Amino acid sequence: MKDSNLPVVLVDDEEDILFGASYLLNSHGVKPVISLSDGRKVMPYLQSEKVGVIVLDLFMPYTSGIELLPCIVQNYPEVPVIVLTASQEVETAVSCMKEGAFDYLVKPVEESRFVSSVRRALEIRGLRREIGSLRHSLIAQDVERPECFSHILTCQRDMQVLFKYIEAIAETSEPVIISGESGTGKELIAQALHRVSGRAGEMVSLNVAGLDDNMFSDTLFGHVKGAFTGADRDRKGMIASAAGGTLFLDEIGDLNMASQVKLLRLLQDKSYYPLGSDVIHHSDARIVAATNQNLQEKMMKGKFRQDLFFRLSCHPINLPPLRKRLDDLPLLLQYFIDEAAGSMNKAAPAIPDELLILLSVYDFPGNIRELRSLVYNAVAQHRSGAVLSMQSFRDVVSKGQGGSVFEHERTDVLTGSSLTISGRFPTLREANRFLVDEAMRRATNNQGVAATLLGITRQSLNRRLKTMDEP
Repeated sequence: MKDSNLPVVLVDDEEDILFGASYLLNSHGVKPVISLSDGRKVMPYLQSEKVGVIVLDLFMPYTSGIELLPCIVQNYPEVPVIVLTASQEVETAVSCMKEGAFDYLVKPVEESRFVSSVRRALEIRGLRREIGSLRHSLIAQDVERPECFSHILTCQRDMQVLFKYIEAIAETSEPVIISGESGTGKELIAQALHRVSGRAGEMVSLNVAGLDDNMFSDTLFGHVKGAFTGADRDRKGMIASAAGGTLFLDEIGDLNMASQVKLLRLLQDKSYYPLGSDVIHHSDARIVAATNQNLQEKMMKGKFRQDLFFRLSCHPINLPPLRKRLDDLPLLLQYFIDEAAGSMNKAAPAIPDELLILLSVYDFPGNIRELRSLVYNAVAQHRSGAVLSMQSFRDVVSKGQGGSVFEHERTDVLTGSSLTISGRFPTLREANRFLVDEAMRRATNNQGVAATLLGITRQSLNRRLKTMDEP
């Protein structure tokens, strides 16, 4: 049983109080709830079952809550204990808090106060579990469930560390925000997170870009019959379809302000209203959002709600662009060539050695998605020969099509070089030599690749190199 579904255990000798408290929690979406009317059953239950929170009455026959509280805190310190009692004595309250009680509530307690206390305790329970998982992940050397990440091709150490972090946070119910440039595989990461979580429900995906507030509300929350013209029957929204599972919201940075308010309410209260309904619904779906935008910048400009940003950022995951995953290029290239050839009923051509060098100097503004498109295009044009033609790749690299989403990450060609324009202006010969040297350095002395970077033919580059070497 996952921590997000650990039960709230009510311990009280009065059956009507147990029934009322259980009904109240269930009606607010807090499930499951276990009721124990005999204090003697508490410790045996804890020995055999995992518990989220205990709500404990102090005065009961046989074994009282006063006796149970220190035993629970000592033997199960990770389980928050909320004391719910009729005693209003300050000394009793102080004593319970000193013993380690999470909260002290006096009967009759306000409904909202009771539900709020239980929810906060469950969040604390989840955080304690998460800290333990993170500590274990830092010690562990390998990913524990590699099968959940098998659809992500990588050999990079940084990606393995990311997988371990995903394993550590998978069992919590807190939101996750996945950021990264377009084409880096954010939905694949969300799918891996869902697999590792072991949630019984489905993963449901929704791209929110371009949805106005009404469309967003109807798609996510659904509607009841008669809610608007044309609503001739009830419609279940995507949040209901994701019950017990994961709701993946892509392009969250494009969500309009009115819809952001509704999403925030869902995240905070885990509740929502279908369009046209005044009956509250509760959700236990985990929210995973993704964006290729800088949400902090949008927040500073007033285009993204601050409270929503921080609510989504409980577990941030940042995916590196392909240009920072060059070790993965051979794996990805071979996979896409095999996939493309298979889809076209062709024999898979071999990868020319020069191709990897050429692609390693390309910026890949479209990342893995762009690489796949380039490979499919090249394989489609391939007619004969055992080796894949490089011409279509050269055309793209030489033109430098597109630009990075995060332009500030790109470095100037002169950065770190010995050529600086200060004092005497460099001559054309000096500038020419620098550009040729820089291209050869980036191409690891491969003249074909260097010529592509310079936008000239291999023969022209060869002549320039010979001229440069002349005294």
